[in-house]
Amino acid sequence: MGKISFLNADVKFHLANKKETILFIKKLFEIEGFKLKSLNYIFCSDEYLLNINNDFLKHDFYTDIITFDLSKADDKVIGEVYISIERVNDNAHKLKVSNLIELRRVIIHGALHLCGYKDKKKSEITLMREKEDYFLRLFENDFTTLAQI
Repeated sequence: MGKISFLNADVKFHLANKKETILFIKKLFEIEGFKLKSLNYIFCSDEYLLNINNDFLKHDFYTDIITFDLSKADDKVIGEVYISIERVNDNAHKLKVSNLIELRRVIIHGALHLCGYKDKKKSEITLMREKEDYFLRLFENDFTTLAQI
């Protein structure tokens, strides 16, 4: 199964439990029926992600995550997921959850986008949240069981 990397753009950030997170993401793609070739998670600041949002999506607002599907064929996923650590921390505070839980949610969110899930229409948002919650519970509560699936 493919390679997953965690990189820093303009922030210094260290992801805890990197090995477990990599195994989990690979298992998520397997459960969803996708083969992963390469996935980079890039941690950055609000301003860095705002520039990406402006340049590539023509959106002039802050966001916590932007996912790019770089796959050339349907059989193997290649992607980049940009995550604003500032936005994640701010959202965690607003939602009254830990920064780690919110970070895991957006990591899952990016992977789900690469599996074809959208979040523009109300019905898509509902399904995306259900999937996020499902995988977040698996990751938080029973990683050892998930790793054995």
